[in-house]
Amino acid sequence: MRNFAGPRSMSTVKSDVLRELKARGFIHQATEEAGLDKLLRTERVAGYIGFDCTAPSLHVGNLLGIVMLRKLQQAGHRPIVLIGGGTTKVGDPSGKDESRKLLSDAEIAANIAGIESVFAKFLSFGGGDTGAVMINNADWLDTLNYIDFLRNYGRHFSVNRMLTYDSVRLRLEREQPLSFIEFNYTWSCRPTTSSSFTGVWAAACRWAGRTNGAIL
Repeated sequence: MRNFAGPRSMSTVKSDVLRELKARGFIHQATEEAGLDKLLRTERVAGYIGFDCTAPSLHVGNLLGIVMLRKLQQAGHRPIVLIGGGTTKVGDPSGKDESRKLLSDAEIAANIAGIESVFAKFLSFGGGDTGAVMINNADWLDTLNYIDFLRNYGRHFSVNRMLTYDSVRLRLEREQPLSFIEFNYTWSCRPTTSSSFTGVWAAACRWAGRTNGAIL
């Protein structure tokens, strides 16, 4: 990984990947930066970024996240691409003044097929400790029983807290409609321990959990 000298390169971090990401302006805020820096220097970690599939291709804004995963892999760590095949069925209300169009299963599948090829151009998939992994949150969200989900997990989510999220608060302040399905997005996209995906998710969250939730 080549060094990058720039106006933001003055940093006390020692790990190659964190130093380069900071120098390139990729990091605005970090939780427990010192702990994250140490972890990246002493262990092989996994980092993930999620991508909903509301369109047949990604946009330039997604490139930043993809490059972060690439830099993570180049530094000897494992990137995980989380495809939102399940959360796309709900629709992220963030930054929207009105509800997203609900897509059919066929449309979502076509969008996934369209964006999957993008990642192969930047990440190396396959075996080994640093091989990239691509997973789809529909694999566990599609199997949830809603009543069981509400009983087992709904009680852990505070409506008071959810009302403070920009995706909800701004819509309400503008007195614009916010559907119940959109409100559910803020917590339906979380993984659950009831799925067979738990093991893979544990690997994806290892970095996040060791740094009190700091993720790419």
